[in-house]
Amino acid sequence: MITILQFCVRKQLNQINMKRDILKIDEDLCNGCGQCVPNCHEGALQIIDEKVRLVSELMCDGLGACIGHCPEGAITIESREAEPYSEALVMSKMKDKGKNTIIAHMKHLKDHGETGFLQEAVLYLRTNRMDLNFDPASVINEVHNHGKLASVTIATSAHAGHQHAHQHSHEGGGCPGSRTMVLDKPEYPENNSQPSNQPSELRQWPVQMHLVNPNATYFRGSDLLLAADCVAFSMGGFHSNHLKSKSLAIACPKLDHGTETYVEKLTAMIDVSKVNTITVMMMEVPCCGGLMQMVRSALANASRKVPVKQMLVGINGEVLEEEWV
Repeated sequence: MITILQFCVRKQLNQINMKRDILKIDEDLCNGCGQCVPNCHEGALQIIDEKVRLVSELMCDGLGACIGHCPEGAITIESREAEPYSEALVMSKMKDKGKNTIIAHMKHLKDHGETGFLQEAVLYLRTNRMDLNFDPASVINEVHNHGKLASVTIATSAHAGHQHAHQHSHEGGGCPGSRTMVLDKPEYPENNSQPSNQPSELRQWPVQMHLVNPNATYFRGSDLLLAADCVAFSMGGFHSNHLKSKSLAIACPKLDHGTETYVEKLTAMIDVSKVNTITVMMMEVPCCGGLMQMVRSALANASRKVPVKQMLVGINGEVLEEEWV
C-alpha cells in the first residue's frame, strides 16, 4: 500500500521519464557532404562550418529519414529521457559550436514562428555575453533582420502572393512539401457575405501523420482533429463544420505503413504539446477503426488524460455516429 505522497511522486516521475528518439551526429565521421540535409523533413539539419549541425532539437521528430543518406555513418538515433524543452539549455550546449550555429538555430526558430523560444534565446545571449567567444549583439541583429529583405522584395512584386508562398515554403531547408508552417487565415463573418467559394480552414502544414511534428507550435494547447484520409473528400462541409479552429492530422490505418510511430506522436501531442481534446473522424468502412485503436494506445501510454470524441462518417458525407468515449 502506498501513501498519497508516494503516488504523486510516482506520477510525476512517469510524466518526466518519457523516452524520446533524437538525432546524434558524430562530428569526427561527418565530412560535411550535406546529403542528409534535404532529407530532414523539418529543416533541422544544416551545413555549418563544414559540418552537419542539428540546429533544432525541438523540431527533430526522431524518425531518422536522414540516416540512410549519410555515406559516412555519422548519424544515429539515440533514445533518451525527454526532459521539458529548455531553450536556455539548448543554447548552453550549442554555444561551443560557434556563432554560425547559434545564428542558424535562432533563424530556424524565427522561421517556424517560435517567438517565445526566440526571446529566450536572445535573453540567454544577453545574460551570458561574458561567456561567449563572439559578439551577441551582432547575432541578435542578424536574426532580427532575417527575412526582412525578402519581405520587402515580395511586397513590391507584381506577383507578391505567389512569390510569398514560394519563398515561405522553401526557407529553412528540408523538404518544402513537409516544412512546418502556420497558415494565416482571414476571418469571415458568420452570415451570407461569406464568399461563394468556401474558404479553407486549414491553419497549418504539414498534416499527414508521418510528416507532422508533435512538438509543432500549432499543436500546443489545441483541439486536435485526427481524420481518416477519405473524410474530407466525403464531407462537403468538412472545413466549416469540423476543421475550423482545430489542428489537424490525417492518416489511413489500412494503407499507411509504420503506424506505430503514429501512436508515439499522439502520445507526445498529449503529454508534451498538451492538446485539449481529440476528435477522431473515421469513415464507416471497418478498416478505419484503426484510428481509434491508435488513440486508445496513445492514451494508455500517456500520463495525461484528454477528452476524446469519436465520429463515424458515411460514404455519402453524413455523420452516422458521434459520441464522447
